[in-house]
Amino acid sequence: MEILQFVRENGKPYSEMLSINLGDGDPAYFKWFLASILYSKPIRETSATKTYRLFECYGLTDPRSIVKAGWDRLVKVLDEGGYTRYDFSTADRLLEICRNLIAHYNASLDLLHQRSSGSRDLERRLMDLGKGIGPVTVSVFLRDMRRVWSKADPSPTPKVKMAMSALGISDLKEFARREGLGLIELETALHRYFRLFIKTKARKI
Repeated sequence: MEILQFVRENGKPYSEMLSINLGDGDPAYFKWFLASILYSKPIRETSATKTYRLFECYGLTDPRSIVKAGWDRLVKVLDEGGYTRYDFSTADRLLEICRNLIAHYNASLDLLHQRSSGSRDLERRLMDLGKGIGPVTVSVFLRDMRRVWSKADPSPTPKVKMAMSALGISDLKEFARREGLGLIELETALHRYFRLFIKTKARKI
């Protein structure tokens, strides 16, 4: 498939797929942050999506509600979503992240962004929230946050870089500019390209 057509058909951002309107501000920012943490684990995308939907269903979409729910409740929700392999560690990390976000930024990701001196400081502050947040989680989260945060400028994830290499794209921003593509949509489509073609091909070898 021609790459521009693939981007047009597969570039819908994950936050939009989950019906998270980032224009709503802080409540939506945390919802997407939670989803990004779930998507960043080496787990089936369908399981991560189902688990996020359950967090929504049970009203666990802000730092204080997650802390109030407690470890046992979080493990049950994660298990119900199919997150059984990572249920204990993810519950631990979600509680740590939420407690730190409450303690240092009054539960506000927007405040974290405001206090950041630039793109790299923003990434550092996010990772400092807890050991459950690494470069991949930060990249996934900030990819969509480019739409609303001026300091969001993450490096592509390793999967996106592999897709870029396979398609001969050396500079993501330059390719998007030259082809008239949205950067978020292009990067999202490349992630899906990896999942559909590169990862699938590797399994067959």
